[in-house]
Order: sequence, then C-alpha cells, then structure tokens
Amino acid sequence: MNAVLSRYATPFITGLFLVSLVSGVALFFHVGQASFHEMHEVLSMVLIAPFVLHAWKNWRSIANYLKRAPMWIGLAVSLAVAVPFAIPSGGGRSGPPQFALAMKVMQGSVTDVAPIFGTDGAGLAAKLTAAGFTVADPSESLTAVAEGSGASVEALAAALVAPPAQ
Repeated sequence: MNAVLSRYATPFITGLFLVSLVSGVALFFHVGQASFHEMHEVLSMVLIAPFVLHAWKNWRSIANYLKRAPMWIGLAVSLAVAVPFAIPSGGGRSGPPQFALAMKVMQGSVTDVAPIFGTDGAGLAAKLTAAGFTVADPSESLTAVAEGSGASVEALAAALVAPPAQ
C-alpha cells in the first residue's frame, strides 16, 4: 500500500488541482460555464481521495507543520477569507445575470409570461398541461405552477422552451 501511496498520491493531487485551477478560473471569468461547472464540482470531490492519501503519506511532515505558527496562521487566514462567502448577503441568489432574469420570469404569471413564448395565457396553460403540469389559474406564477404540480422549476422551464408537440 505504501508503494501505491508514494507512486500516485502526489501526481493525482497535482493533476486534479490543475484541473480545478483551470476550471475555477474559467468559472470566475464566466467562460464556458456549461462545460466547466460540473467538471469543477465533480473533480473537486474526486480530489478528496488523493488529498487524503497524500496527507497519510506525508503525515509526519504535516504534524511538524502543525507544531509551528506559519501553518496555524495560514489556516486561520484561509478560514477568515472563506467565511464571508458562506454568510448569506441577503441579496438573494448570486451568479450570472441570466439566472436572476430567469428567476424573475419564473415569478411571473402564466398570462404575463405567455407573450414571451408567442402565445396567450390560455395557450401557455394548455402547453404546460400537455406537459403534465397542473395550471389551476393562469394568473398564478410559473413557480406556483411547478410547486402545485410537484415538479421543479427547472422541469417547468424545460417544458416552456420545448418545441411544440407535433
């Protein structure tokens, strides 16, 4: 087992860190969101395994670092800069403006949103009903239609943009 740790832990840490670095920078600059988002999330989780192997392999060195102030200072500063990102700002969901726009559209009523899709309230209600949603009243919001149908807002959005049934 020690030979496997020595041979693969550090190379996998390096490779997955580089993938995480590149995808993280791309996400920060809003480049290739669709390509990099899932890659960044999943491979960052995969990075945990080689990190644990690397820490196991180098535990003596890590223990020595933990006896000195620079490690504790580095950990404290890292925690201090991370905490503000974890505290809700009260400004609602952050992210690209198209997400905020989509959420605003989903808060609109079936009747109000229908012209965006080239139809009226009754037509959009019929399309949603045909897709399996329950539209009790065209004046209810799209979010309420999704919730009332036991579906996600994402599923309702997919139904809205789906081509008409032939």
